[in-house]
Amino acid sequence: MAKLTLVPTPIGNLEDVTLRALRVLREADAVAAEDTRHSGKLLAHFGISKPLERLDAHTIPARAPALLGRYAHLAFVTDAGTPGLSDPGAELVRLALAAGHEVEVLPGPTALIPALVLSGLPLGSFAFEGFLPRKGAARRERLAAIAASDRTVALYESPKRLLATLNDLAAVCGEARAVSVSRELTKRFEATYRGTLGAVAAQLAALGEVRGECVVVVGPRERGAESPHVDFAAAAARLAASGLSGRALRAALEAAGAPRNVAYALTLERANESG
Repeated sequence: MAKLTLVPTPIGNLEDVTLRALRVLREADAVAAEDTRHSGKLLAHFGISKPLERLDAHTIPARAPALLGRYAHLAFVTDAGTPGLSDPGAELVRLALAAGHEVEVLPGPTALIPALVLSGLPLGSFAFEGFLPRKGAARRERLAAIAASDRTVALYESPKRLLATLNDLAAVCGEARAVSVSRELTKRFEATYRGTLGAVAAQLAALGEVRGECVVVVGPRERGAESPHVDFAAAAARLAASGLSGRALRAALEAAGAPRNVAYALTLERANESG
């Protein structure tokens, strides 16, 4: 039986690496990495020389069993942060556990927790969505679930899709829903933008190109709160343009706070216009 240790690595600032992480990387028989070139530079920076084996989303199913059979202690790192959170590490853990290997996970750097705390939003209970589907029904369903949530919700997004996601969230949650967007965490140009979905989307659009991976934190829907700020007719038009119709459109409008009769009437109106 082998031992697999998931080792978090800095998401930007190399000072965030832990002493325990460095010890494990030095003691392991080999280091498996999502990108051996990227991780090789990290190991070299800390003076660690170990066999480097590539294990990414495409190679884990085929290569991981052999590596766990070859090395008594295998350390695994991804490009940045804690392996297993929205990256191939999760599949590696499932495979190792199913084969009866020992699995150890070290605490360490992650973008999720700092972004949640920086948001200033309620954190008594929160949900993590990872990366949203890029399109289709799966994306619309996840957006509707975020709109209906009475918990703070965090998700990861690439800079290229950030504005589109903020606009989609505004369409289903209402532009006045609280949001926080953190980018370049722990790096020189780290920044967090807080406000409403409408205001933050406008602020980021005015900045032009956004760089670095982003964490979006959406505030919870207020229970029983009225939503006079939401233009439900405009929301229905945006949702219909994104491909929603019928029951899915009505459900999304209700998730955004529209009364049932209003959601029904707007859905019927959209159906009549398209027909």
